[in-house]
Amino acid sequence: MTQPERPTPARRAVLGAAGAAVLGGSTVLAAGTAQAVQSAVAADADAVPGPRTHGHGHGYRSLPVPTVIGHRGASGYRPEHTLGSYQLALDMGADVVEQDLVPTKDGHLVCRHENDITGTTDVADHPEFASRKTAKTVDGVALTGWFTEDFTLAELKTLRAKERIPATRQRNTLYDGRWAVPTFEEVLRWAEQEGRRRGRPVWLHVETKHPTYFRSIGLPLEERLAKLLRRYGRHRADSPVFLQSFEPGSIQRLAKLVDSPRVVLLSGASSRPWDFVAAGDPRTVADLVTPAGLRWIASYAQGIGPTMDLILPRDASGRLAAETTLVRDAHAQGLILHPYTMRNENAFLPTEYRRGTDPNAYGDAFGLLKRYFETGIDGIFSDNADTALLAAAEFRDR
Repeated sequence: MTQPERPTPARRAVLGAAGAAVLGGSTVLAAGTAQAVQSAVAADADAVPGPRTHGHGHGYRSLPVPTVIGHRGASGYRPEHTLGSYQLALDMGADVVEQDLVPTKDGHLVCRHENDITGTTDVADHPEFASRKTAKTVDGVALTGWFTEDFTLAELKTLRAKERIPATRQRNTLYDGRWAVPTFEEVLRWAEQEGRRRGRPVWLHVETKHPTYFRSIGLPLEERLAKLLRRYGRHRADSPVFLQSFEPGSIQRLAKLVDSPRVVLLSGASSRPWDFVAAGDPRTVADLVTPAGLRWIASYAQGIGPTMDLILPRDASGRLAAETTLVRDAHAQGLILHPYTMRNENAFLPTEYRRGTDPNAYGDAFGLLKRYFETGIDGIFSDNADTALLAAAEFRDR
């Protein structure tokens, strides 16, 4: 691993421009600021030396450390999983932009965090789809609403995206209705176009959602995803894409279809991946984060995406407790760590990093990010890419 180097002036410019636009009270990028962001990004592509990386020149090992992943795009500022959210994350300078994939009735992969689109689209306002509301059980959870697998792509395209947590992110509701639900192929075309414009690849972090459930109803995800990756040249070991899933079996299946880098997502220690539940495998996440479990993951994946609580647990009062050995143990197996999720609002922060009594106000996000980076993680999923990028630059600059 190379020694830390100072961030370039262009990098500071893009971070400062994005931060001024979003954190300075404006809800949209002013024309001049947007131009400054784009100019700084272009300049940064040619600037040397760059930020600290894993120490290799190709593939995911060439990404900055810590890597900042735009969680569902720039979901702290725009409705998640929209082209507007993805574009803003990229304009802010996010190193990687995340997509979650679910299928339509006719087999197209679309970008939604869940197949239940009740809270993320205006489907409830469409009387022509009132009869589609139904009750289902997905991964053992009973749900009532509207689901992507009950809509053709043409039908889904008549809907508009909206903010998922409007009570917390009231400003994001300004953008309700501005974007449709994107297909993953549209995102791939967008990434190609932006990559050509910027002179460097646009990295994606792509999750298969509920793969066992979808395979059980005849809409398997992995083969469809692999076909698109091959079509757009993102199927190789050095391709600018990560494939991720909370189901290890989905990652194992993808490993047989493409060579793209793969990450196993890990939730709470006592939880079990749903494919384990379906197969009667008694292992829990606690078993997977042992040295033996990590060795098994390393046999078919290049990284893990643990909840941050597996690295820095919280005690009964909500404060950070003693750090675990997960970072050290994963690195010993050659695995990178992309934990989730950093959000700026008090409601999501450990007790000691909250500021004031408003749960929707920003707390000490920079202080928490510094603590997270001190654990040695390789990257972080963040709803607020600009904040995480500034924190990462400061951390590397120490």
